[in-house]
Amino acid sequence: MDTAWMERTSLLIGEKGLEKLNQAHVLIVGLGGVGSYAAEAIGRSGVGKMTIIDGDTVDPTNRNRQLQALTSTHGQNKALLMGERLKLINPEIELNVIEQFKNPDDMKAFMSQKFSYVIDAIDSISPKLYLLQTAYFNNQRIISSMGAGGKMDPTKIQVVDISQTNICPMAQYVRKRLRYMNIYKGIKSVYSTEIPAKYSIMKTDGSKYKKSAYGTISYLPAAFGLTCASVVIRDLVDWKEVKTGLKKA
Repeated sequence: MDTAWMERTSLLIGEKGLEKLNQAHVLIVGLGGVGSYAAEAIGRSGVGKMTIIDGDTVDPTNRNRQLQALTSTHGQNKALLMGERLKLINPEIELNVIEQFKNPDDMKAFMSQKFSYVIDAIDSISPKLYLLQTAYFNNQRIISSMGAGGKMDPTKIQVVDISQTNICPMAQYVRKRLRYMNIYKGIKSVYSTEIPAKYSIMKTDGSKYKKSAYGTISYLPAAFGLTCASVVIRDLVDWKEVKTGLKKA
């Protein structure tokens, strides 16, 4: 096994941390501006097994914020492109690439298997809610990304329980719908306290469960995705904050 590329990671989290990551299986649903960066950070951390899901294809408008989106990849499936990229980073990773959207019945059966962690990077409300509901009642550890659109300031990003989110319109709607499912707390969320620029919203054709979309900037969805990945990695290795910056003697 080639471990030389993990040298810098090992210096920080140690061999035990590397082993925990290598034994982990992380599921990422949605590989757009948030999910693509989350997937890459998880892959580069040394996680041994990943399942990635997205049925969408690259559109020219994706190029401002999504890793897979290039002039040469228009029309190609996002999950397949991400899978190819992850294999180039770590050829030994065990990878399950699902290039289609999961309907509610499929997702219910799919989520009956146990994952080490689930990242919800879906930007359409109905599929997002069903994933959160299924993960919650299957006792899956999950981190959910709220709305990254219409925002510019990455320093406003926070990680809190879904019950503690505010300001973000997506988080507000998700909270409300989850209450109808008897879910009031217990889902970690990445959200921003920045007020979204409402003038940047546009209506869409309603396909893929999405009726509207905010304008986006290159780095903000990436910052959401990297924050999601950081939560997963820190939890998987049981990371404790270093108080002095020095190792114990």
